[in-house]
Amino acid sequence: MSKGSIGREKLLLLREIFLRETDAAHALRMEELLLRLQTAGFNAERKSLYKDFAVLRAHGLDICSLRSGGTTRYYLGQRDFELAELKMLIDGVQAARFLTEKKAAELIEKLSCLCSEHDAKRLQRELYVSGRVRNMDESIFVSVDKIHAAIGTDADISFRYLSYRARAKKVYRRRGERYCVSPYALICAQDNYYLLAYVAAEGIFKHYRVDKMEHIQLCEGSERQGKDEFAELDLAKYVDACFSMYSGREENILLRFDSALLPVFADRFGDALCVEAKEGGFCRAHIRAAVSPQFYGWLFGLSGEVVILEPEGVAEEWRERLRLALEAQAEVES
Repeated sequence: MSKGSIGREKLLLLREIFLRETDAAHALRMEELLLRLQTAGFNAERKSLYKDFAVLRAHGLDICSLRSGGTTRYYLGQRDFELAELKMLIDGVQAARFLTEKKAAELIEKLSCLCSEHDAKRLQRELYVSGRVRNMDESIFVSVDKIHAAIGTDADISFRYLSYRARAKKVYRRRGERYCVSPYALICAQDNYYLLAYVAAEGIFKHYRVDKMEHIQLCEGSERQGKDEFAELDLAKYVDACFSMYSGREENILLRFDSALLPVFADRFGDALCVEAKEGGFCRAHIRAAVSPQFYGWLFGLSGEVVILEPEGVAEEWRERLRLALEAQAEVES
């Protein structure tokens, strides 16, 4: 092996030592670094190591020194990701229902490699392994690749859309007839992945759950439609309006609810929540939401402490849904 190759291998090993073994709380003395290199078969001395540090720093590694008790120790300072950032990314992986347990574990393991082995152990100890059921089909990653390829090549896609699974049988919408759409964006919301696509036949944008899209094919020779419409689309507003990622008519709604629920509404609607008044332990507030069964279901989950004041049409629909639920329950119990 040439001298140049040996030098490069020594630099790569030294880089790996700093990345995996060191941080501000786990710095290594010069003697420890030399011993690791010598154990791996490299002849190293203190003077050459200083030169190696300079080369690694020139290529982006933040090698820092810490002097204490007459001894200087070395460690990797700034990294691409702070530990808090990695924790947030891992939280996102854990919360994503479209990931299988196996894939989630693989991603968490890869994220843990972006910090020192000492911090990786801390991350593993602090992890909460969710017991909830995850989708068991990892073909979603193949689907995402195909969708990105279509967007990148400005092509339409076609697919079959799954309605539900009845035991071992799959039931498709439109009796399995293929959908043909122009893909524009992937959206992660409500623990699922959605494709935002333009449907030329209807002249509107729609969204589809990616894990329900099967047998995706790029339409060769096609060109996406709806480009002008997408340029005018406010994507953030679209996601906010499509409450729980289900479409419905948008309404300005006046609600009355217990003041204790104010943080819940603030988390859900953010700056779009307009509190009109607080009186007698209750709040009156305006929201804008896509009225749908999911919207009413969310309200119902707030323990009956929410009243729809306006508009009357939405209030009447809410009363009717409550009435039907009570009648169904009474019929079963009679």
